[in-house]
Amino acid sequence: MESFSEFAINNQLRNAIADLGFEKPTPIQAQSFPVIMSGTDMVGIAQTGTGKTFAYMLPILQELKFSKDTHPRVLILVPTRELVLQGVEEIEKFGKYSSIRVLGVFGGTNINRQKEAVAEGVDILVATPGRLYDLVISRAIQFKGIKKMVIDEVDVMLDLGFRFQLTNILELLPKKRQNIMFSATMTDDVNAFIHDFFIAPKTVSVAVSGTPLENIAQYSYAVPNFYTKVNLLRHLLQNEKEFKKVLIFVPNKKSADLIFDLLDDFYGKEVAVIHSNKTQNYRIRSIEDFNAEKTRILVTTDIMARGLDLDRISHVINFDTPSFPENYMHRIGRTGRAEQEGTSILFYTEAEEDKKNAIEALMELKITMLELPSEVAISDKLTAEEQPVVVEINNPTKEDVVGPAFHEKKEKNKKENQGGSYKRIIKKKYKKPKTRGDKNYNKKKR
Repeated sequence: MESFSEFAINNQLRNAIADLGFEKPTPIQAQSFPVIMSGTDMVGIAQTGTGKTFAYMLPILQELKFSKDTHPRVLILVPTRELVLQGVEEIEKFGKYSSIRVLGVFGGTNINRQKEAVAEGVDILVATPGRLYDLVISRAIQFKGIKKMVIDEVDVMLDLGFRFQLTNILELLPKKRQNIMFSATMTDDVNAFIHDFFIAPKTVSVAVSGTPLENIAQYSYAVPNFYTKVNLLRHLLQNEKEFKKVLIFVPNKKSADLIFDLLDDFYGKEVAVIHSNKTQNYRIRSIEDFNAEKTRILVTTDIMARGLDLDRISHVINFDTPSFPENYMHRIGRTGRAEQEGTSILFYTEAEEDKKNAIEALMELKITMLELPSEVAISDKLTAEEQPVVVEINNPTKEDVVGPAFHEKKEKNKKENQGGSYKRIIKKKYKKPKTRGDKNYNKKKR
């Protein structure tokens, strides 16, 4: 389908699409529409930023009729509260000219307020697994009306450890329902999850991870250690004209806070950070300020940035080299969107070189190497992980000690314990041990 005019949808949806300025569907939207409309289970594999939310919401809204029932009929599960808020906002845009009731629930807020909101009636419920499970356990939500269930960013949910909640939620849902799942990668965990809960799903795969995006210029720097990476980062960010809006990926929450503090000394209010330990209001404000270009630099982890609507990013900087090559593709996919030019920069140490090679092998493309600028100071300071391991000669480690036990057992201690003389005599006389409670045996003796 080359135009939304070819979709069999009602006028309310057509008007909403026109208001949003959408003219042509993305590949995932075009391929998902007929599958979801047919009612079969579907697994969509597509990178972040390909229009997945609209891909499943367009056919769902087309089929969702007016109802006075208070119980939800469509359940959408997402991994983070930011994606709940974003999902609700998008659905409200798509359903602008209809009477669809949509509600988002997530942790970190007053559960009683959410119970009250659910009781007022909802058609589409967008939720994080943890909070939804809490609401189901407290009987605030009933699943008997669920006709369609969507799990978005399922690979992230499994990474976050939500399999327990997902399994319990899926077991409580009505057997007769349509399952729709979207993931950026097809990992072993995702594949196992599909086989456990989906019935002969149709797979729709577009923009497969590993396909380099042509409008993204990719560069890399070989850097000796962590603090030299920090020096290089500070140096690059001084060019405000070129580095207009920068997303910096780091491996974990601890690194995010450390790098934010190190950049904050130089760039102050230009820098923001988001990760799962930050409060809800802080995270929302950081994203809003970044999108509004009140801040120029956003430090984040892989999980927090997945699925977020972050537009017009000039540069993605990979402070670390991801262990999984697919994650590199998700990261760089945050720039160069909507046919705009983008730039990706990768920092890697000697210890990370194999990971870089794996990324290049996946893309079948060599990332352009750049020389470390002469102005960047090579730091002698090392992190705890980078410190060399010192082994004391006279204090060997467990790995160094190989051999038999300290001494052999004495001959008398090598004998097998046969349970004492009484047990052996009884066994020999009666073939099997008898007890005073064996009434039949006692009768025979009389």
